[in-house]
Amino acid sequence: MSRTLRTALFLLLATALLAAGVTVFVLRQHDYGLHEERVTVPAAGHDLPGVLATPAGKGPGPFPLVVLVHGDGEVGATHDGFYRPYWEAFAKAGYASLSLDKPADWLGQSMDDRARETTDALAWAARTRPEIDAGRIGLWGASQAGWVMPKVVARAPAPGVRFVIAVGTAVNWERQGEYNLRAELRAAGADAGRTAAALRTRADTLALLRRGATYEEYRASPGADRELTAARWSFITRNHTADATADLRAMGATGAVPVLLISGADDLNVDGAETEAVYRSLLAPGTLTVRRYPGASHSLLRTSVERSSWRLTLTAVFAPRALFPPDLLADQQRFLQELPRS
Repeated sequence: MSRTLRTALFLLLATALLAAGVTVFVLRQHDYGLHEERVTVPAAGHDLPGVLATPAGKGPGPFPLVVLVHGDGEVGATHDGFYRPYWEAFAKAGYASLSLDKPADWLGQSMDDRARETTDALAWAARTRPEIDAGRIGLWGASQAGWVMPKVVARAPAPGVRFVIAVGTAVNWERQGEYNLRAELRAAGADAGRTAAALRTRADTLALLRRGATYEEYRASPGADRELTAARWSFITRNHTADATADLRAMGATGAVPVLLISGADDLNVDGAETEAVYRSLLAPGTLTVRRYPGASHSLLRTSVERSSWRLTLTAVFAPRALFPPDLLADQQRFLQELPRS
């Protein structure tokens, strides 16, 4: 065998071994110690596909349950795998997770529709799944879920919602929108003139929403966003008055429901300080735990990773748990472990 051929075979073997090693490493990074079952749940007039994830190797249960409530947008049950590190943290605390696909017509939903959907999912799990402890079911929800979960807590039949984990949630839709606009303008280095013009355009749009203007009327307005679709306008029209204040007050009146409120210090979408202040004023004393993470965005990803497309992709593939700031997953695991068992 020639030296050239031996060298080529060696390089081929080394490449194959390296590829095999990388494959094993990636597979291990995406092994979350879960048993995932595909389910279909009747909820608010839809049969929604979803995933029930239970801790692997911990017997048949019954397990307490975390029901996930999505934020804005078209979201599947696993959120493209983004939820699995959360499910793993919940499983380490002994909890199962239930997450459903959003319905295809999610832009036709109000926050009340979403609350009915979530309440139906809770009832389905409690009634039909023997591996679930019906007396220990709670909610995890992100962003827009802040207008959904308090409604569910107030409406859920006995034994009710036993805990809430609120991630990047707001209180008032219109105030949140203004905060988001101002924060993005500051981040873009906008001067006073550009900021004032953007706020005037926002005020004009709010005036249209408040008088129930059609999509065609909106499109004819000078400041219309040409990428905003008719379906999205309809969704905003249906939900722009959302305000969690009354539902949070009702939630506080239901008794001692422990709440873990999570926010990122770099959140440009939601004013975490305002949310915390409102939650503290309305929830039952001693029920609120707050965690705010430096270097984390609205989605509770590490800001430096989220703002770099190549770092985001590589981290998601090779180290998905490192997408999140230190202690985020462990803090949620600890919160669940410390909840009362009865």
